Amino acid sequence: MQSRLSVTRAQILAFRRRAGGLEERVPMSSKSLRRAAWAGLQDSMPRAALLSLHARVDGVVSTTLDDPTLAQLWGPRYNTYVVAKRDFALFSLGRHPEAGKGRVRAESMAERMHAHLDGKRMTDRELGRALGVGAGLRYAATTGTIAIRWEGARAPIVWTVDAADLDPAEACRGLARRYLNIFGPTTAEAFARWAGISRQSAAKAFGSLQAALLPVRSPLGDAWLLVDDEQAMRATETRDAPARLLPSGDAYFLLYGAERDLLLPRADQRDQLWTSRVWPGALLVDGEIRGIWRRAHHAVRIETWRRLSRQTRDAVETEAGSLPLPGIDRVIEVIWDT
Repeated sequence: MQSRLSVTRAQILAFRRRAGGLEERVPMSSKSLRRAAWAGLQDSMPRAALLSLHARVDGVVSTTLDDPTLAQLWGPRYNTYVVAKRDFALFSLGRHPEAGKGRVRAESMAERMHAHLDGKRMTDRELGRALGVGAGLRYAATTGTIAIRWEGARAPIVWTVDAADLDPAEACRGLARRYLNIFGPTTAEAFARWAGISRQSAAKAFGSLQAALLPVRSPLGDAWLLVDDEQAMRATETRDAPARLLPSGDAYFLLYGAERDLLLPRADQRDQLWTSRVWPGALLVDGEIRGIWRRAHHAVRIETWRRLSRQTRDAVETEAGSLPLPGIDRVIEVIWDT
């Protein structure tokens, strides 16, 4: 493809922070919750989705995930996700295999689950034991008929819902467009890896969007951007928040391969953020990731990669003190590792 636009690392990351709602918090509303969950909120770590919402929306409290406009499902790569209820079909049917063994496996598992549940709700452990399967239950999620509720400390509750009247190919197209809007400029291969779908399905989705795509030359090579996002990509003004504590799996750093090099050019810092086990959170300061953080009960331990000013440290401590942590009735203690 012949690129019409060349973009820099700074432009890409500023665009992604802007598209991902990380410049400034917006007032609480159903619209702002949906926008904060535009790329889905991974919740595989207990209450990570709540903290991702907190980084983007003002007034988030420990019960915000109970908002009726939100829903949970086994989303991209079969991880636990919180999404806007209106987008449930995109994050489920949008990943449904086109044909072959994958589709048969998903639909047969959904049929078994529907037959056993028969309108009831039960934990995935109970259901798995009854059906003689384990994590394989999650394959049914791509049919758009399986919803879950996970509180973080107990087994998820599972029940069945009616599938949306939406063709899976159209849902995949919508999910690809959503991915481009948050992670652009990007490629079909990157979309396939993020969503956990075949490269063939991802390529078809990108191909169906061809008229809406702009070829871009990025530091990582040739990629695509939505034409509608060109002006936002070219924007020079930024309003980066002084500090944000992004939880493990937050969309801003839910990246793979060379995309990680773009976000963090230093290999030693990448190794600390994307570990082989549970990822820590990311400390975002003035538009750059400057360290990692972890929480244990009421203590937040922060490891920085460079010296921060007193003003910035105060902003980080204020941010930590505002985290909506369920079951914590003590002042949050910030422990600095520099």
